[in-house]
Amino acid sequence: MTLTDPAQPLRDFVPRKKFFIGIDSDGCVFDSMEIKQKECFTPMFIKHFHLQAASKYARQTWEFVNLYSKNRGCNRFHALAFTLGLLRRRPEVLARQVAIFDGAPLEQWTARESKLSESTLAAEIKAGHQELAPLMDWSKAVNAAVADIVHGVPPFPLVRECLEKLAPEADALVISQTPGDALRREWAEHDLEKYVRLIAGQEMGSKSEHLKFAAVDKYPRENILMIGDAPGDHKAAKANSVLFFPIVPHHEEDSWKELFEHGLDRFFAGTFAGEYEKRLFAEFDASLPATPPWKEVAVSS
Repeated sequence: MTLTDPAQPLRDFVPRKKFFIGIDSDGCVFDSMEIKQKECFTPMFIKHFHLQAASKYARQTWEFVNLYSKNRGCNRFHALAFTLGLLRRRPEVLARQVAIFDGAPLEQWTARESKLSESTLAAEIKAGHQELAPLMDWSKAVNAAVADIVHGVPPFPLVRECLEKLAPEADALVISQTPGDALRREWAEHDLEKYVRLIAGQEMGSKSEHLKFAAVDKYPRENILMIGDAPGDHKAAKANSVLFFPIVPHHEEDSWKELFEHGLDRFFAGTFAGEYEKRLFAEFDASLPATPPWKEVAVSS
């Protein structure tokens, strides 16, 4: 692996403490999911994929995928593929004869590439996959909208207190599918970067890879915890056989209170695994549906 590998800082990560904690950012530390998805991602999705004639349904579908379903928090390019697929099966969209962007090349790329970012997308386009060029225009427009609109969004109550509490005991790392530049800007804006040793965004790979490269085989598995608000965070934790603490969507304040008052103490004491973790996950899993609220129709490919 060359030194130019974006994930090299994770591979080079050396433990300083007994414990390791990975922390998601959007919707977990910061109450930023709603404003980013509704004010930045959705308008650019409708504009760049020419969905004005079905804007109501495009908006509802994007928000379902990214805020109110078990796909919440996934990488933006996965989310784009999921949303386009759902739109192709929506009766209202079919009735309006709206042309939906061909998602097959996107799905093929997301299936073979784990570091889903603008840099890897640029390499695909340069290699001759010009059909992916609209994705780059959309992604850059989203980034510009986020930089323009999303400011002054503070961390949830008790986040800072939790970070202060864990800092003496654990090496902490931001694990996210948000672009790294945005992550560093947001953590610095609220003076939180001092509590973490590294900020890992989409450029460094998937969340599962972040955990694997930075923590697995460097700490005992029972000493590794992932904190997140999305099923993908749980999936990343369990793919690496480590612990997971959920920040339950729409109950974030209660979740951070639970982590501050009980969760961190249990983790450091070795009493987190088992019934406590199972109870937390059951509440979290029930908070997000797997299927959309509208009726779909089967569409042949």
